[in-house]
Amino acid sequence: MKNLLFIPLLLLYSLLASASLNAQKADSTGKSVSPGSDTISAKPEKDCKQQAIGDLFRKKEKAPKAPKKFMALVLPNISSNPSNGFLLGVGGTFGWYMGPRENTRVSSAPFTVAITSKKQLITFVKSNIYTKENKFFLQGDWRFYIYSQPTYGLGTNAPETGNLPNEIHWSGEGGTKDSLSFPMKFNYVKFSEIVNMKIKENFYAGIGYHFDDYYSINDEKLNLDTIPKLVTPHSVYSDTNQYSRVHYILSGLSANVVYDSRDNQANPYKGIYANINYRYNFKFLGSDQNASELWMEFRTYVGLSKKKPRNLIAFWTFGDFNLTGDLPYMTLPSIGGDQRARSGRGYVNGRFRGKNLVYGEVEWRFPIWPCSNIIGGVLFANATTTDNPTRNVALFQYIQPAVGFGIRVMVNKYFRTNINLDFAIGHQSQGFYFSGQETF
Repeated sequence: MKNLLFIPLLLLYSLLASASLNAQKADSTGKSVSPGSDTISAKPEKDCKQQAIGDLFRKKEKAPKAPKKFMALVLPNISSNPSNGFLLGVGGTFGWYMGPRENTRVSSAPFTVAITSKKQLITFVKSNIYTKENKFFLQGDWRFYIYSQPTYGLGTNAPETGNLPNEIHWSGEGGTKDSLSFPMKFNYVKFSEIVNMKIKENFYAGIGYHFDDYYSINDEKLNLDTIPKLVTPHSVYSDTNQYSRVHYILSGLSANVVYDSRDNQANPYKGIYANINYRYNFKFLGSDQNASELWMEFRTYVGLSKKKPRNLIAFWTFGDFNLTGDLPYMTLPSIGGDQRARSGRGYVNGRFRGKNLVYGEVEWRFPIWPCSNIIGGVLFANATTTDNPTRNVALFQYIQPAVGFGIRVMVNKYFRTNINLDFAIGHQSQGFYFSGQETF
């Protein structure tokens, strides 16, 4: 693929590989030479404990207080982009322990409530809850949108001309006003809840129910009264696969397997997370058609410094596959389709869509603020590939990369909650990302 973004992508991968190699050398010599970690010195380093931004304004306590079991981070969300217009709302995350810290993982629930000048409403709560002693792991995704979003057709080469203007968007929302995108307005209700039970240490299995309802769909460029008719990717796909152009429902059950050895789900320093989700949508449960989908995901976190656990490389990859039947157009695998809607930094949500999708991302996370580690930074790169069987476009035939950087400010050291601000550059696309929880 001819894309200049491969140059910074390869450079970043080289830098991360070098950092990992240096970290391994440091472990064998006792001297660290990895970027952002301990400097080369035989002198012992003073004990630097993780602090939060609030510690700068508090008086030093003789005896530290016991950490609380509940945390709420609420942040304003004020932004502007071509698709949303002016956006005003609040977002953040809740964190809590449902049992003793010694044997219970932290639970979290990121949320957002926002309205826009284009009469849009964006609301969601996305929860990951561990009960006492980690006996159950509950995964929830609840959304209600009155919304609009541009679409571009299927495959990572869509639109095939590729002459899109360079656009900036905010947190994956918004889009372009160019002639090659196909703007759509719709209302969207999502309810997804999975109950996993612990089978053995770090290993879970469970079942879930999933409901997606797209209604009041307005495919704005569709005009069947002209000569020739003005059709869109959404209308052609819906007609071909016998779906309504204005309303469709998915309702189904899933079987799930989860392995989770992370030390903290909101901001891991080490561990592995793996998830396999097989979902079947049944007509008798309300789906317009029978169809099945397979989700496979893997994350891991590799430390670069024993003295500074915040210095690490994180890896994330997943595949989303429409196995049998045909899913409705807006529910097809796409970037931003993960639970947190965080994949594809550098592009608007839904920019790449297909019958099948494979995604990968690597991120170097490191402390910046000396000793206290209140301020941190990240460098990241991602890549996406989707297919389009009707045009004979296969997975990995076209790959769209993006690179970016970000700043982290620690606001709660016990829950490892950061204020995150990222900037990413994709192919003829840029994006700002603001959140209260790590991307993965």
